[in-house]
Amino acid sequence: MLRRLAHLLCHDWHRADDLVQATLVRLYLHWARVAAATDRDAYVRRVLVRVFLSERRTGWARRVVLVDVAPDSPTTTDADPAAAVAVRTALAGLPPRQRAVLVLRFYADLSVDQTAEALRCSSGTVKSQTAKALASLRRALPDDEPATIRRGAGR
Repeated sequence: MLRRLAHLLCHDWHRADDLVQATLVRLYLHWARVAAATDRDAYVRRVLVRVFLSERRTGWARRVVLVDVAPDSPTTTDADPAAAVAVRTALAGLPPRQRAVLVLRFYADLSVDQTAEALRCSSGTVKSQTAKALASLRRALPDDEPATIRRGAGR
């Protein structure tokens, strides 16, 4: 699940592997904190998202472009593969923080408060980032996309 979550954040399987590796290194270095955490899954997700966001803040991410093609994706069992590709492409076009909010809220199924804790921001920030990200997705997706996505996934 950690690798899949990383892939949803960065849209590149190789970078996802790097994110997971960096996350596991941080967890290893601070194992006492992990062991003391009441919800270890939430703690690991929080570390992964922070590693992703801190990587995006560095100049390296803006200077180096490794590929200029759509990332390879595993076989999907979605009812409409074209719609899934369109959603992934639109998601990749979002700023990293908005992408992180959507992945945590709708893929990891975290509440607003849990997402705010993972991102170290207020719940109002999570709500506004979610609204902005969904509005961007609505603009980016063609009109024939599923109604649940166009309306904001009902949340």
